[in-house]
Amino acid sequence: MYDHETYLSPLTWRYGSEEMRRLWSEEQKRLLWRRIWVSLAEAQADLGLVTLDQAADLRAHAADVDVDRAHEIEAIVKHDLMAEIKAFAEQCPVGGGIIHLGATSTDIEDNADALRTRDALELLLLRLRSLLSDLANQIEARADQGCMAYTHLQPAEPTTVGYRLSQYGIDLLTDLEELQRVCGQVRGKGIKGATGTSAAYTQLLSLPRAGERIAEARDLEARVMARLGLEAFPVATQTYPRKQDWLVLNALAGLAGSLYKFAFDLRILQAQPFGEWSEPFGRHQVGSSAMPFKRNPVNAENINSLARFVASLPRVAWDNAAHSLLERTLDDSGNRRLILPQAFLLCDELVNRAHPILRELVVRDAAVTGKMEVYGTFAATERLLMELAKAGADRQAMHEVIRQHSLTAWDIIQRDASEANPLPDLLASDSAVLDYLPAEQVRTLLDATGYVGDAPQRAREMAAQIRQAIGW
Repeated sequence: MYDHETYLSPLTWRYGSEEMRRLWSEEQKRLLWRRIWVSLAEAQADLGLVTLDQAADLRAHAADVDVDRAHEIEAIVKHDLMAEIKAFAEQCPVGGGIIHLGATSTDIEDNADALRTRDALELLLLRLRSLLSDLANQIEARADQGCMAYTHLQPAEPTTVGYRLSQYGIDLLTDLEELQRVCGQVRGKGIKGATGTSAAYTQLLSLPRAGERIAEARDLEARVMARLGLEAFPVATQTYPRKQDWLVLNALAGLAGSLYKFAFDLRILQAQPFGEWSEPFGRHQVGSSAMPFKRNPVNAENINSLARFVASLPRVAWDNAAHSLLERTLDDSGNRRLILPQAFLLCDELVNRAHPILRELVVRDAAVTGKMEVYGTFAATERLLMELAKAGADRQAMHEVIRQHSLTAWDIIQRDASEANPLPDLLASDSAVLDYLPAEQVRTLLDATGYVGDAPQRAREMAAQIRQAIGW
């Protein structure tokens, strides 16, 4: 039915893992539907509404999903869940007649969506913890390696490679915490019927004498949800509150945003004249069909491309939540078939793409050192300014002296990159500076190699914090 002569989503084969695709597959959805129907039947058997043999018959055939047969039936009845009921019933000669007793479609669909969402979050969290583990290793390994920091994409002051990597760590830790929180709070609709009032279940549980019941509808619900291992919203309409989808997609978009920044920074640092970092490049990898020498940051660019799409999805979920009129409209149904699997599959791809980049990140030490040699002197002027102030100089006056000499030196090296930076000579011969510090100390202070403050310590602390958070 589906082959390469028809449109296939790139998520079908190009992006996302097989594990995540299985979670959002048509077969897995129907397996979850059947699991819920079995749980409902078993809970109803507990209360004497159906027989144990009927419930057992459903359980015996719960794994016998036949998507093709269900699609044949759907072509006639024009209702996918009802088609699955009929396909399931055909397989269950004893219990087929009690499938879906008292239920509405979303009693099944929404609980299945909640289960699938939680499973997908757990898989993504596993992958994110692995990514963070490798990031912690990189932070620790490069905690002391000095490099230029850039503000406004211009040389600023030195930092360390490990400290820069720590910035991505703090973002991803925030994502980890949010995804864990959202995962822990995923709830199903429960078993509440067509408008959330449990009217059908209440009727089923009623005895002939008015006001007397075998059990309360919420007792039946509790039995079903306990079997599913899923907490239910205390109240619902025909569906669970669609704000849950919005919260989930926001958390996924947050993760996409963090990986977007890392990838974008990498693209900048791989570009010339930076040339300090690069993503790994395979021995047989082709960078360009036209230019054989090219080593393009294609994985980082792919992360940026896909992350932009993820960022757009919470808006659709917002509309679904805000436009869910009264007890329910169906205008969220079609797009939820798209946005939920797409968000998870794309985030799965983003993490999987980022992981080898971080694990095998190429840091070009010569380029890093070269940038420090060219621009570090300018950065170290702050260090000189602090010592001049400590020696009793007017901070504002010295700032202006240093500024003037820095601009002169900057113009010289920008005109001719082969020229040695004249700034140490200019400052070490300025009488206003020499009134407070000897020339040799001025030159020493302008060496920025170790001017990284407590960045190495903070980087190591960040690595330790990551390991504590992931429990690895």
